[in-house]
Amino acid sequence: MAQKKQSGSMPNAHLHELFVDELKDILGAERQLLKGLKKLKDAANSETLSKAFQTHYEQTEGHIERLRSVFGELGLTARGKKCKAMEGLLAEAEEIIEEFQDSPEVVDAALIAAAQKVEHYEIASYGCLVTYASLMGHQEAQELLGMTLAEEKDTDALLTEIAMSEANS
Repeated sequence: MAQKKQSGSMPNAHLHELFVDELKDILGAERQLLKGLKKLKDAANSETLSKAFQTHYEQTEGHIERLRSVFGELGLTARGKKCKAMEGLLAEAEEIIEEFQDSPEVVDAALIAAAQKVEHYEIASYGCLVTYASLMGHQEAQELLGMTLAEEKDTDALLTEIAMSEANS
């Protein structure tokens, strides 16, 4: 069971264990994503898309550092757990790479679709975490997680832009 930090004085303390479990899940997901982003980058035909995957790789390293800070703020060791959702999303991305690798006119569109599924999962996860942090009065965690949420939304918008200007045309 997760430790409860100041559970007696913390508002909405009943959310604490869920919050910690979701933090562990997204930490595991971000670590898994690092490996997946390398594969996506290598499979991309478009230089723009390849650079976007590289940029998101670097951002993901920062997301992991922010998560470590959130764990530290809560007085917990930063331990992730295997994220089954991310595992499935990355397995699907690998299938897409294999299936469309010989169709350069389609592979980038397929990679963007796979990457946006990942982004939407991350956006949903970070959105919930920001809400939980807010409800429990964890202001620093809320700010750190909110920064990551904004970056995930920006990445999703960039992928849409690349899809519309290059990959889907």
